[in-house]
Amino acid sequence: MNTRSRILSALVVIALASSIAGARTVQAAVSASSQSESSPHHTFRVENGQYYLDGKPFQIIAGEMHYARIPRAYWRARLRMAKAMGLNTITTYVFWNYHEPQPGVYDFTGQHDVAEFIREAQGLGLWVNLRPGPYSCAEWEWGGFPAWLLKDHGIVVRSTDPKFMEPARRWLLRLGKELAPLQIENGGPIIRVQVENEYGSFGHDHNYMEQIRRDMVDAGFDPSLLYTADGPEQIPNGSLPGLPAGINFPPGNAPNAFATLRKLRPEGPFMATEWWDGWFDHWGARHNTSDAKAQAQELEWILRQGYSISIYMEHGGTSFGWMNGANVDNGHYEPDVTSYDYDSAIDESGRPTAKYFLFRDAIAKATGITPPPVPAVDQPISTPLVQLNQSVSLWQTLPQPVDSEQVLPMEDLDQAYGYILYRTTVPGPVKGDLLLDQIHDYAQIYVDGKLAGTLDRRLQQNHLAVDLTAAKSQLDILVENTGRVNFGPAIRGERQGITRQVTLSGKPLTGWQIYSLPMSHPESLNFSAADCTGPCFYRGALQVDRPDDTFLDTSSIAKGFVWVNGHPLGRAWKIGPQKTLYLPGPWLHPGANDVIVFDLDGAPGRTLAGKTKSVLDAPVEEP
Repeated sequence: MNTRSRILSALVVIALASSIAGARTVQAAVSASSQSESSPHHTFRVENGQYYLDGKPFQIIAGEMHYARIPRAYWRARLRMAKAMGLNTITTYVFWNYHEPQPGVYDFTGQHDVAEFIREAQGLGLWVNLRPGPYSCAEWEWGGFPAWLLKDHGIVVRSTDPKFMEPARRWLLRLGKELAPLQIENGGPIIRVQVENEYGSFGHDHNYMEQIRRDMVDAGFDPSLLYTADGPEQIPNGSLPGLPAGINFPPGNAPNAFATLRKLRPEGPFMATEWWDGWFDHWGARHNTSDAKAQAQELEWILRQGYSISIYMEHGGTSFGWMNGANVDNGHYEPDVTSYDYDSAIDESGRPTAKYFLFRDAIAKATGITPPPVPAVDQPISTPLVQLNQSVSLWQTLPQPVDSEQVLPMEDLDQAYGYILYRTTVPGPVKGDLLLDQIHDYAQIYVDGKLAGTLDRRLQQNHLAVDLTAAKSQLDILVENTGRVNFGPAIRGERQGITRQVTLSGKPLTGWQIYSLPMSHPESLNFSAADCTGPCFYRGALQVDRPDDTFLDTSSIAKGFVWVNGHPLGRAWKIGPQKTLYLPGPWLHPGANDVIVFDLDGAPGRTLAGKTKSVLDAPVEEP
């Protein structure tokens, strides 16, 4: 090659290299620009007792709703409704038991995809206040703890006990993989992350709280976003140095509550992390309502002071399945109903209430900001009667039992929810007091297949007089988990079933067959047209032309459970006050829809039907 050719070749190579380098630079710039446009980064910090978003003072106006209590198909609609009330932030719990049903088995798909719920909020321009626990409360089964923790009888939850802290840490680390990338510093909408929950109402072990805080930081949650939440007087017990402390309280207490916060934390910031605009209901107690006008006035007052707020609940929704919790008040067990309507601004089915519009006006007056238009929502439908004309007796569906000398709680059988049956043979004749030591929570006792009596933890019942006249009697004790306690010291002893022993006339009964009855797939049972009485499953078809929301009338059910198209709607109980179950339209399809009912006191000929309105305030049946 001559000199001229070499020079030309070199020039071509240099030009080609420059072209490639330039193209790469442009491509990188375009990629970075595209990423910046799709996920703009913001900043959020606490400074001088004030929240700052992108360097400007920011007042959090939040409302709480839980993705687990809302059908996924309605997540966006519920969030849009909240934004139209004037909110700029959504608060949500993350329930541990909802995502880790078995040790090391995690579910973040479909209805459980909390990250998608948070992205939906961001898509609507809403920020997110995250409450990952590991303890939640929220009138949710066992406060969000997974039942499998209780298989270890030595575990002490909400303490530095390694048997609790190690699985709790694993959970937080796994959750961080899902949600830490959605924090504001990463282009996401999460601006605050709560450490534990109302620990000051439970204990004062700051080493425990500090360990939870460290685990959350190790999980990838930004230390600058962390905070604690307690009742005003409980702040010294539940807070941590260096973290903002929020306060939880009912309407009517705002001036005093914030005065207490200012006294304890004069540096701020000042936020009502739970401002209770309603309350939850217990089986056998009256439905709770509240004064919406007075609440709206207090909401406006809070906002005009410059305080931040999270309304608990903005939208309560439904504790679908077996997920209702319970309380213990002065030793009295009080299980919660299936509905979590909470008398909130957006009702159980996602529709705005009179309270919604009062709150909307109050927020607009206090902020001077006109909210978006209120979205239109189709009205619920009524349906034809569902004839429950197929059935099968519980006694015909029993699985293989576990043999045990002593009774065992559900958790020892790797069971979390549903029912459990204890069976033994008792030599007779014998007469005396049958004592179920620590029954959780509701039991029916059968002698040779006949109902002998019922014991209810609500009523502090644990013994029954029996007279077994035969030389040999079959004793069956069918126990329901009616909902583990979710608040207070009682949570540390919430195993389900018969948790200690059974005695008859003071003598322990042994030699048990124990049947685990989680009732997770009743659609697989062998139904027939034969009549069934007693504890039975029933099946029928719900006909609809146009699927939409409805409320199944459960007044014909004594005590039991309802599934529709495989979706577990929740519990029904004749004692009230709830006499309907919310059935979301997206869970229906045109034509025949499969309905299954389990009733402890079933009888042939009972029916169901969809109504256009919920019944949450029926007269309560006295014990």
